[in-house]
Amino acid sequence: MAGTVNRSLPGKVDGCLAAPLPWLFALRCLVCGERGSRGLDLCAACHAALPWQGPACRRCALPLPQPGICGDCLQRPPPLDRAHAAFDYAFPLDRLLPRLKFHGDFAAGRVLAQAMAERCALLPRPEAIIPLPLHRARLRRRGYDQALELAVPLARALRLPLLGGALRRSKTTTAQSRLDAAARQRNLRDAFVVADRATLPAHVVLVDDVMTTGATLHAAARALRAAGVQRVDAWVCARVA
Repeated sequence: MAGTVNRSLPGKVDGCLAAPLPWLFALRCLVCGERGSRGLDLCAACHAALPWQGPACRRCALPLPQPGICGDCLQRPPPLDRAHAAFDYAFPLDRLLPRLKFHGDFAAGRVLAQAMAERCALLPRPEAIIPLPLHRARLRRRGYDQALELAVPLARALRLPLLGGALRRSKTTTAQSRLDAAARQRNLRDAFVVADRATLPAHVVLVDDVMTTGATLHAAARALRAAGVQRVDAWVCARVA
């Protein structure tokens, strides 16, 4: 399943081409092509039909029959105090997120950030939001950071401070989607450092697009805890089951 996160092509979700310059045209739903609503490229029906996450593990956001903590997190508590996902990684998220992540579809990013804000507004309020950073070499190649594209409107909507430069990647890593769970852990060892002179509050939230095994978020959370942060939560757009 994880390997499919990175393979979708831009352009179509359900037979509808995404408008390349959406500000020149009437808003159109990115899923079905009908007129958008609430100032977004998403219609009311498709908004309601999105795979909103139901009951899940409080520590890793894995879907569960009822809210609680999964067996893995009970046996090996992760460095995240809480993890929350707006969606399960299913259609059309498996099309929209890759369009943002790999193809610069910022209309999709705006839709997803707004959906995250709807869900996260009900969660315990942190003192700051920290987007999960790309390494500078990957950022140069891609030209933007998809986690930052989600975090900026999320922080604005919830009126929370955004600490965009507080955390950085200290080394390049192999793409996580190509690795198994054990290799993901090795790949990310000491991959994050807290920036010099960064002032961190006691409670922060890490923002990312997709959570699969959680290895990347865990590595970032360990770096923040080592720097003195007392509570680290994660808010992600979608969780791979």
